[in-house]
Amino acid sequence: MSLNGSVFDAVVGSDAGEKWRLSVAKNVLIVIEICYFLYLCSEASDVTSSSETTQGNTPLLFTPMTIGGLHMRNRIIASPMCQYLSVDGAPTDWHLMHLGRLAIGGCGVVFGEETAVEPAGRKTHACAGLYSAGHVAAYRKLTDMIKSHGAVPAIQLGHSGRKGSCHGAMEDWRPLTDVDAANGLPPWQIMTPTAAVSPPRPIPHKEMDQDDIKRVIDDFRTATKRSLDAGYDIVEIHGAHGYLIHQFLSDTSNHRNDHYGGSLENRMRFAVEVAAAVRQTWPKDRPVFFRLSAVDGKGGSWTLGDSVALAAALRDVDIDMIDVSSGGIAGSSNMPMVPRIPAYQASFAGRIRRQAKIGTVAVGGITTARQAEDILQAGDADMIAIARELLWNADWPAHAAQSLGIDDPFSYLPVGYAHRLRQREEQKKMKINQDAALISQNLGFFLDNETPSSDPM
Repeated sequence: MSLNGSVFDAVVGSDAGEKWRLSVAKNVLIVIEICYFLYLCSEASDVTSSSETTQGNTPLLFTPMTIGGLHMRNRIIASPMCQYLSVDGAPTDWHLMHLGRLAIGGCGVVFGEETAVEPAGRKTHACAGLYSAGHVAAYRKLTDMIKSHGAVPAIQLGHSGRKGSCHGAMEDWRPLTDVDAANGLPPWQIMTPTAAVSPPRPIPHKEMDQDDIKRVIDDFRTATKRSLDAGYDIVEIHGAHGYLIHQFLSDTSNHRNDHYGGSLENRMRFAVEVAAAVRQTWPKDRPVFFRLSAVDGKGGSWTLGDSVALAAALRDVDIDMIDVSSGGIAGSSNMPMVPRIPAYQASFAGRIRRQAKIGTVAVGGITTARQAEDILQAGDADMIAIARELLWNADWPAHAAQSLGIDDPFSYLPVGYAHRLRQREEQKKMKINQDAALISQNLGFFLDNETPSSDPM
């Protein structure tokens, strides 16, 4: 039945009906104006700012993120974590299981581990690599799986430089020797910006010349193309933790006297040239991240101010996001160690975000949903990366959603999981479960009756 015309007038009177219609029309116009305003806001920037966007009562951590043409369901990143279980650079069933465990837990983005752009760019024989066309199909298997669970697959490309030719973390990075060679793990020649300040290895170091630099930049470009072929949607350049790019940045490890050493601008040159090569190779509508160490390790020389300058230079070559870590190069200066407190690098990310005017990722010591949300609300970062806490609890995103009051936290899990968990919650509300006397009576029926059922005739 329509509320217009004679029916409405007969119920409430013609004057009241007219006032009602005018009120409805006015409210409709207000709603249209609000919707148009929100549409304009959504079009204002390619990168949705964490400090400006909250959808209704949705926590920022679970507000979708868009960079260029890439949409992410939330702002939680599974950070790169080396597994030391690759075979000649290629992933195995372990990686499928490991990354699948992270993908089904609700992360918006799932990174694989640091992936070397050439064989000599690995830290260990068991490190990941994308230096062969034959690797592409194996990585495609991972990216297809990650996408099937609603997450965005991401890859981190890097080169170990002077930190290569060693055993893994579980053996404290012990250098490879001739004894290892007899066991099928031969050492290799490592490359470095400055051989004189590089750690000892059984094979003399190769101090990189102009041809080496050009070749490694080409290796990053080629690995970027293969990453695209393998189905990745985000590529990150690893310029942190004392690896090759970081070695060029810090004057603790870079004593060169050419245009790749000396001044801050010169020491940043290799990092910016790698970033420009990757950005030019990667599709314009997909993001490129750059991980940097905001400061060196104890006794180092690279400062937060240097990182702000680097982030601004990376912004100028269209890098989308700075993934802010710390440490990796030690020396003899008075620079202290960064305290390993909760969210210990978030303030670095905030400084870089505000001063370099570029998006940042906060990572390190973030273990609770409240920590993550507070970092975003403070404007210190646009996204949150979780590493070790996901090893302890791979469903961290779903638990974080529950902690922050999301109506249906189970929606971040696979459909079958979510169905059973919702069913369990509904069962808790059953009338039989609310009456203590009835519960006791019903359980007593089963526990107090010890008479066997009679045998069938």
